[in-house]
Amino acid sequence: MRFIISILLVLCSIHGLKAQVRGLVQGLDSTSSRPLKNVKVSLKGAQTVCYTLEDGTFELVLPKKLPDTLIFEAKGYRTDAIVLSKSDRFAALNVTLISGQLVREIVVNNAKAAHGISKLKTLHVEELTSAEFRKAACCNLSESFETNASVDVSLSDAVSGAKKIQLLGLDGVYTQLQLENVPYLRGLESSFGIQSVPGTWLESIQLTKGGGSVVNGYESMAGLVNLEFKKPAALSKLSLNFYQNRFGRSELNAHGGQTLSKNWKSGSFLHASGVYGRPDHNHDGFLDQAQGRNTALFQRFSYQGKKMEAQLAFQAYLDHKTGGQVSYHENPAAYGLLIDNKHFSAFAKTGFFGKKPGQSMGVIYALKWHELSGFYGQRAFGGLEKRASISAIYDDIIGNADHKFKVGTSLLVVQIGQWAAQPQGGALVGLSRTEWVPGVFAEYTYSGNRLSAVVGARYDQHNLIGGQFTPRAHLKYALSPQLDLRLSASKGWRLPNFVADNVGLLASSKTWIAPSQLRPEISYNLGGSLSQAFRFKKRSGAVTLDVYHTWFSQQLVIDRDSLTDAIVFKNLHERSRSTVLQLEANYAFLRGFEGRLAYKYLSVQSLYNGQLQQQVLVPRHRFLVNAAYQTRNKRWEYDLTGSVYGRMRLPQGGASNPWLNLNAQLTRNFKQFECYIGGENLLNYTQQQPIIAAAAPFSSAFDATQVWAPIMGWNAYFGLRYTLK
Repeated sequence: MRFIISILLVLCSIHGLKAQVRGLVQGLDSTSSRPLKNVKVSLKGAQTVCYTLEDGTFELVLPKKLPDTLIFEAKGYRTDAIVLSKSDRFAALNVTLISGQLVREIVVNNAKAAHGISKLKTLHVEELTSAEFRKAACCNLSESFETNASVDVSLSDAVSGAKKIQLLGLDGVYTQLQLENVPYLRGLESSFGIQSVPGTWLESIQLTKGGGSVVNGYESMAGLVNLEFKKPAALSKLSLNFYQNRFGRSELNAHGGQTLSKNWKSGSFLHASGVYGRPDHNHDGFLDQAQGRNTALFQRFSYQGKKMEAQLAFQAYLDHKTGGQVSYHENPAAYGLLIDNKHFSAFAKTGFFGKKPGQSMGVIYALKWHELSGFYGQRAFGGLEKRASISAIYDDIIGNADHKFKVGTSLLVVQIGQWAAQPQGGALVGLSRTEWVPGVFAEYTYSGNRLSAVVGARYDQHNLIGGQFTPRAHLKYALSPQLDLRLSASKGWRLPNFVADNVGLLASSKTWIAPSQLRPEISYNLGGSLSQAFRFKKRSGAVTLDVYHTWFSQQLVIDRDSLTDAIVFKNLHERSRSTVLQLEANYAFLRGFEGRLAYKYLSVQSLYNGQLQQQVLVPRHRFLVNAAYQTRNKRWEYDLTGSVYGRMRLPQGGASNPWLNLNAQLTRNFKQFECYIGGENLLNYTQQQPIIAAAAPFSSAFDATQVWAPIMGWNAYFGLRYTLK
């Protein structure tokens, strides 16, 4: 506690003598006005620049020397300017730009930071851009967080090589994943779908800790991850990315944009990858990675009109993996692995602009079909999911733009079945259900000079578990122009899929003891953060401290300690909790050279074998350091990332060893293409004996689920990126 208080005092003592001005920029044409994004907002004298967000808002720190001229520039609109004086500190501006056909076009170069906390948003939103993804190989979504301290990535088992994410120390199923605010990677996709999203498709990721907005649903318990794919209007004619590593993994990604008409644009995305290598680094007779192939397609269309806008997208992928013992291909009696995922989904979004500024109506539709099948040794599993959802959202203001509200309704229909075999041909475990979940929600947003708040609630009537009320509140207060305090309180809930959520646990000979009744998981989250921006020797930096506490009034706990030969799934009441503290600092030491240092403490506890203990395979301490340098001519980029993982508790007693992971990458930029080479796990640290009883895979002692470190040794890769602008 003294450590936390000391940090708070240090942050609060770093006060700048500047103040911030914020505002809303709208565009007015012959018929209506609407918020404008990517408007360049610059101070002429101070030469500082920012760009408006999706909702047209901006926030800029004023210099000590005033007056100064604030200039607004947007393509297709007349440039406007306002003179600001000292009396305008903490002012709120509402600016309207007039459309003009004769205006000289202004080319806007939006150079966003690669990583950072959004200063404008009331919620604690950490944004990762494509510049951050370029610091690592970033082949799929599970590998897009290599340079991020908030999200942890780990192997689910030592047979499939599948990766999963954790936020606030909790499994990824407690983090709500969305694609541009549309539900994504839920249900049967939760274990393997994350590997079918190439990092090169991503424009940005918004990471919200704690409960998100009630508009997005009720499942955000640890946080919300929103994926933004590249938009048709911003796509190059053709972009290619090729990747190859020393373990026999090959990957090709391609995307390009097309202009269909004045109002219609489209974007096409293609992904194809294969794993052909057969490494057995530790000579235990098992392949260190599953072989296979993955093919994914994503096609999107966008319409931009004067009174409405629309988006339509389709996605499909096939994921096939095989693995197990090295001898399995020649000897079918050996231990084998097969995982098959077949997926198709579609979504549409339509938005209609009202006659008044800030008034709009949006409707979101989504459909999904997913089939999962396979086996770990003699343990087969499978499932089929059909999902449909629709939500309607009405936005408006009360008096002025400082007071906004959203109201809406939603409907979710899910038909899902899933099953898994017990070891030695035992009886199947699983579930099959149909869900109908109509809901209503409302949210109010206040934007004051220093104080902003988002308060909302939703009510959902579930046909199997009854009604659920979900309140959420977020507050942001500017203690100084550079120091922001954020607080949040929220509730979240979900209906678990204990087979699909834990497929990796089938890589053992332990029997599953399923609960007699499946109950909803309900959690509450309290959290806050302090974010201090500063300038030192004319260089920018920031320090952020956040603390979040999550407790479950009801949770489906996976107990791997009570019995030596079984995994027990049990409904637990009021005995599960997670407390996470994270301190992160970043600073631009030199022109083109940025550094980031982070520390995270995780206390994730529940009742295991009758005792309140740390959850298995979750480190209490984690450190991260990242250094990135780009030469002045931008031809060379150097990136280095080191992560230290503390001890982790293992099932049935014992603990892992602390270990250090070191990754590096070098990129050479040419006019239309880039070459990059890199290395992962450069210190060649590996876990000894990741598979227990590997020589007897069908015995009762076999267990490949206790993975806490790399099992493949060091990796080297190279790649090419080509862009036809």
